Amino acid sequence: MSEIEKGRQARAGATIVPAFQEKTFHCWLCAVLSPQMWRQLNNGYRNTKAWQCTCDNCGAISYWLNPGAADLPARMISPLRGGAPPPHTDMPPDVREEYEEASAALAISPRSAGALLRLALQKLMPHVGESGKNLNEDIASLVKKGLDPDVQKALDALRVIGNNAVHPLELDLRDDTETVGALFGVLNFIVEERVARPKKLEALYGALPEAARAAIEKRDAK
Repeated sequence: MSEIEKGRQARAGATIVPAFQEKTFHCWLCAVLSPQMWRQLNNGYRNTKAWQCTCDNCGAISYWLNPGAADLPARMISPLRGGAPPPHTDMPPDVREEYEEASAALAISPRSAGALLRLALQKLMPHVGESGKNLNEDIASLVKKGLDPDVQKALDALRVIGNNAVHPLELDLRDDTETVGALFGVLNFIVEERVARPKKLEALYGALPEAARAAIEKRDAK
């Protein structure tokens, strides 16, 4: 992906997942789309298969292993985040638990990470007024309640790709860190739209003078 395309996708809200020797991506620590500085490590005599990557924005360091074999792609080995962005600050604790486990699994098993993210999404449903028993039915219920079409697409994308992680149909996610990595940003987007934003609006409305709120309620009662 070109740097121009990365910028375009980032402005549209996409997460650019860390990848070996890429010049820019969203940092695993500060979550900023930042230039990255790479250097190959040596043991004093010769270069090794290990690389160090440093974020130009915050200085966060990650270590990567590049086996140099076609069937063994380079991967982040420390920290074990697999390049996933940090969870949204308003993500509920039980959802965050699955998110963090998925993040740790991404570099080792994208398929496992996808399945865990689907579970995280299902655990999110009770926090947005649904049962959490059947994800497809919960999304349908939200649509009937006037769910924003963009949020619906995000929900279904995560649901379908997560399903494929458990029951492979048309997608093979075993080595697809790019597809699964994008789902972390999708889940953060859903939390922002369905948890964080309503909370901010409720706090804003609650800060209005009591007389103003009474007048609004009287108006709406008509």
